[in-house]
Amino acid sequence: MSDDLTTGLRELAESAEQVPPLSGAGIRHLVQRRRRRRRTVAALGGTAAVAAVALALVLGLGGSGTGRREVPATRPTSTLTRQPAPDVEVDLSSRLLKADGRSMPVSSGFARTPTPTGRMTVISKADVTMVSGAVVGRPHDLRYNVPWVIRLRADDGTTTAVFGLSTDNTTPGVYDITSGWIGLRTADAKWLYERLRTGSVVDIEGQAPAVPWATPSA
Repeated sequence: MSDDLTTGLRELAESAEQVPPLSGAGIRHLVQRRRRRRRTVAALGGTAAVAAVALALVLGLGGSGTGRREVPATRPTSTLTRQPAPDVEVDLSSRLLKADGRSMPVSSGFARTPTPTGRMTVISKADVTMVSGAVVGRPHDLRYNVPWVIRLRADDGTTTAVFGLSTDNTTPGVYDITSGWIGLRTADAKWLYERLRTGSVVDIEGQAPAVPWATPSA
């Protein structure tokens, strides 16, 4: 008996089926048909298993169903930052400068040459600086040495300065004569100069009065 016929009879016997009254060729044909059927069933089973795994992945990764996990929404990060308190506050409307609990009178710019407002930073200091007469309310062609100059600059590049108005110590707090700088009495300017450093913050607010409180003497 050939090996194929022997193998076929053994498979039929192991399946607990009764050997049909067939010839050797018929038995081989029956065995081959059964093998093809088992392969088809196995292939279908494998495909079903792959499909089941794929479905589970879809459901787990966001498909509809009770197994879906919601990703919590994140809150936008706030970009707002609180600015530090200024070291100096200048109120042009009341002609006052406040620093370290002390108030000092100031003289600021004319209406046509107003003192710039906003938050500024100290960028440099000088014990004495020569300026044109316009800075101190005198003829433009003259030059004057003024003490205790603290130069300021805003983020947009605007500049001004605080200085000792040594040409006339009676003007601060009374009327405005400068070309945009902030004039203090000499002693007040020295006191402030010794306390501020490069990087100190100065807030300038308000607007110089349209009409001076007094008129400069001739």
